[in-house]
Amino acid sequence: MTQESLTEKLATHLMRPVDEATRQRARLHLLDWLGCVAGARQSEAATLAFHKFQEDPIRKSIWLGNVMEMDDVHRLATLHPGPVIWPCLLGSGPEPMSDFLDNAVRGYEACIAVGSTFDSKHYRYYHNTTTAGYFGVVAATFSYVERTNNKRQLVSAMGLAGSVAGGLWQMRNEIGHTKQWHIAHAIETGTNAAIYSWDEVIGPRFILEGPQGLYAATCENPKPMTFPDQWRIHEVSFKPWGACRHAHPAIDAALELKAKLGALDGDIHVETYADAISFCDRPDPQTVIEAKFSLQHAVAVAAERGVPQLADFEPDAIAALADARARVTVSEAGEITTRYPEHYGARITCGEEAIELVDTLGDPERPLSKEGIIDKARALIAWGGLASKESDRAIDLALNGDDPAAIHEMLSEWLS
Repeated sequence: MTQESLTEKLATHLMRPVDEATRQRARLHLLDWLGCVAGARQSEAATLAFHKFQEDPIRKSIWLGNVMEMDDVHRLATLHPGPVIWPCLLGSGPEPMSDFLDNAVRGYEACIAVGSTFDSKHYRYYHNTTTAGYFGVVAATFSYVERTNNKRQLVSAMGLAGSVAGGLWQMRNEIGHTKQWHIAHAIETGTNAAIYSWDEVIGPRFILEGPQGLYAATCENPKPMTFPDQWRIHEVSFKPWGACRHAHPAIDAALELKAKLGALDGDIHVETYADAISFCDRPDPQTVIEAKFSLQHAVAVAAERGVPQLADFEPDAIAALADARARVTVSEAGEITTRYPEHYGARITCGEEAIELVDTLGDPERPLSKEGIIDKARALIAWGGLASKESDRAIDLALNGDDPAAIHEMLSEWLS
């Protein structure tokens, strides 16, 4: 094959300079990830990680970044870049803050660029965060210093990583830690692919679109890869509440309808897109993770308690809201599914009144403010049992700091 491959086009796209405004955006995502890690310090996953990786804070953080279900998300790619990109960078050794942020932006870009091409068949079976995450890790950990073979080696690294990319959704049907394992495996494999490429180990150029490549194996109708001028980290959403993102549109709509009516009494009906039903139609959750993936519970929280708090998905709340959940029914609305994944929406009906939202809070159309992102980080850090001064420390290091090593040191103290 003599034509230019998709990974060659992507490599060219990744090697352009990063502007200062985009670096500042990356700092907000760094703070968001740090909050998610801190919030999970006292979780079951933390107990496992602390035992397994006693002296390695970065490996611990890999296991904690997505536990709270508050990690950032890209709608079109239906994946979470933060838990993959930040720990791989912090584990790759000392570097100037500008390079650290630039490589984070490139990691987000590669992850989203690839993930946005996957179709509904791929997402039905594969965990996009890891399938595309391998490419993001390569882009984040690759050395962009000037070298004769720089682009060719980046293409090889993505080819190597893509040749083993995967991550099946069977974990959604069973209790376990597979979701965390997926992230750890993507980081380890993507990092090694970048290292091997520098030693002239050659990977396939057409790993995505080749006759036995990733698309042929996992997709029916892959979408075209695009190369916009703006870095795609600006398209990534921040999650305000500790539940699956597919539950957020219903929460948002329920809060608005409650504000209009004063209360949500009687039966409540949720209409939303098909993937939200597939992931989150769970009328009787028994565990914290099941509650976070329950439309019924999420809407019951909004109806009974208002704006969801972290405690609202814990065992006491699960038991207390059983009657409220029983009032909530869910179904797919075809027109809302048609707008997805470009728009995550929902319609809530209670009695004779209904509210429909096309986009949800935290998406680019309805962004979470900088102050909202900071407040979210503070709440998560407090939830994780850390002192308020650690919130100030994290905010300063992420938003104003010039030394990634200081962030590594902070994580070492948090996760000791």
